Amino acid sequence: MPRWVIVCIDLVISAVSLLIAYLIRFDIKADAEMWYSELTIVRYSVIVFFLVRLIVFLSFGIQKGIVRHTSTSDFKRLFLAITTTSVIFVLIGAVRYYWIDNYYLFPISIIIIEYVFCFFLMAVSRFVVKLLYLESVKSDREQKNVLIYGAGVSGLIAKRIIEKDARIHFKVFGFLDDNTRISGTRIEGAEVFHTSRLEDILSKNTISQVIIAIQNLAPEKRTFIVEKCIGAGVEVKKVPSPKSWINGAFTSQQIAQVNIEDLLSRTPIVLNQEQLSISLKDQVVLITGAAGSIGSGIVRQVLEYHPKLVVLLDQAESALYDLEFELKQLKDIPEFEIVIGDICDQERMRLLFERFKPSWVFHAAAYKHVPMMELNPSEAVRNNVLGTKILVDLSNETGVYKFVMISTDKAVNPTNVMGASKRIAEIIAQEANKGKTQFITTRFGNVLGSNGSVIPLFRRQIEQGGPVTVTDERITRYFMTIPEACQLVMEAGVMGNGGEIYVFDMGESVKIVDLAKKMIQLSGLELGKDIEITFSGLRPGEKLYEELLNDAENVQETHHPKILIAAKRDLEEEVMQTIEALVGAVGKIDNLSLVKQMKEIVPEFLSNNSEYSVLDKKQE
Repeated sequence: MPRWVIVCIDLVISAVSLLIAYLIRFDIKADAEMWYSELTIVRYSVIVFFLVRLIVFLSFGIQKGIVRHTSTSDFKRLFLAITTTSVIFVLIGAVRYYWIDNYYLFPISIIIIEYVFCFFLMAVSRFVVKLLYLESVKSDREQKNVLIYGAGVSGLIAKRIIEKDARIHFKVFGFLDDNTRISGTRIEGAEVFHTSRLEDILSKNTISQVIIAIQNLAPEKRTFIVEKCIGAGVEVKKVPSPKSWINGAFTSQQIAQVNIEDLLSRTPIVLNQEQLSISLKDQVVLITGAAGSIGSGIVRQVLEYHPKLVVLLDQAESALYDLEFELKQLKDIPEFEIVIGDICDQERMRLLFERFKPSWVFHAAAYKHVPMMELNPSEAVRNNVLGTKILVDLSNETGVYKFVMISTDKAVNPTNVMGASKRIAEIIAQEANKGKTQFITTRFGNVLGSNGSVIPLFRRQIEQGGPVTVTDERITRYFMTIPEACQLVMEAGVMGNGGEIYVFDMGESVKIVDLAKKMIQLSGLELGKDIEITFSGLRPGEKLYEELLNDAENVQETHHPKILIAAKRDLEEEVMQTIEALVGAVGKIDNLSLVKQMKEIVPEFLSNNSEYSVLDKKQE
């Protein structure tokens, strides 16, 4: 509708309001003579009335709002505009009375009554238009019922977004909330149910979707909601983080699927923020593998503690470029330096240490894919063993304060080359802990969403229509989120005095096949009907289950309930000489001979489903 038409309608409503005010004032009984007398007094006042209304309405821009999308801000603007005009009428009336002809512009009673009716009629007219529009755009198609978990601000906004979007065919059945005080009440016409009634509601009503609208929901509560919905065949979605909202709202397209990461995440870890700040403030921090999943997570964590300089080292140029671009968008962060380099290039690393003189080193650079390292053991040794040794030696030479190495649960009783190479790296770090530098090792399992993890693989397979491939029905793994892993690495680095291997509480292990089933259900698909799960068999070097401790390792508790210390094992005196021989053999002997040397350094390394299993048979 053209804006001038809206202005005309508003002026007509003003005229009607003024007429109603006079009818009420005269009790609708005034004769023609009384009307004529009053009109003689206010004939010029009426002209001023419309002129003031027009100027003020245009000044406040009340005609600019699209009527069918009228919001609270539009009603606020309308209220201010009408209030302003009424105040102006009073002021002009006072001027007329005292300085012109002893008459007011309009009697005060008329101004008050007109003010009330004008605002009421203009607000109602907009509301009616909006209501008619919403009804007109409703599709003839049957609407699906939606439950919103969370009757707070986020839930209320979600309700309005759903009802406003004509492209979706959803109807808000009601709210779920944990607050017993509001159970049984209604919010904008939708009933509020207590969360304990979820199962009963799903069984007795046709609910198509449950939307989680609570932002900081406890993991166990989220899991409860999702499990009940999955069991009832109901799709679960979530309201996006407020950080992604635009002007305090979001669109229906932003209501996203609940991810498997949401179910596997746990209660956030509380860190010793004060000690971390003291330890890292004004320090030069070097992070290797900075563009990787764990490395970049550590970068983001470290920057919060205001170090003097953070050196980001990686050989992945594109990934480093992306990380640099991300960091440059942030405000008030410490200085950082991007360095492209290979940790196996000893001269390059020496120049780096001499140039930046780091006091902290977080060593996250490593090759980690089990099947690929099984095919390329020389690269596993070169990168994971030689690279670590170069960094360890340089840290000792240049007087680094703390060196924190990121290891893996695959280093415990390794069944593959990758795990064995990381165990040898652990030995290097522990054996070097004889000088000023404190060498600390952290060991944990799979990280949700990290590069190459099983979850992104399953997600791609589901998007492609399947099948979802699981290596073995019995296989289990431990999982933790990237922020959680990085926080624990930093906490362990601060509390460590050197020589420790810190083991993290990974919670309960998860069956990978159950993980795949939940991901399929969360995607709104039905296992066996829409998509299949197939079993491909264990890959070379792969374990059925992971361990965080070797049988020979006892643990000590720390002040942090999620961090334990693995007792140091006794090693042969010549172990470092054997490792030197292993590193020197890279590229000079065949794979079988190289792996044989690795098994001599790590006696518990027994290959599984691998061509190197013959070496174990020979040892027997």
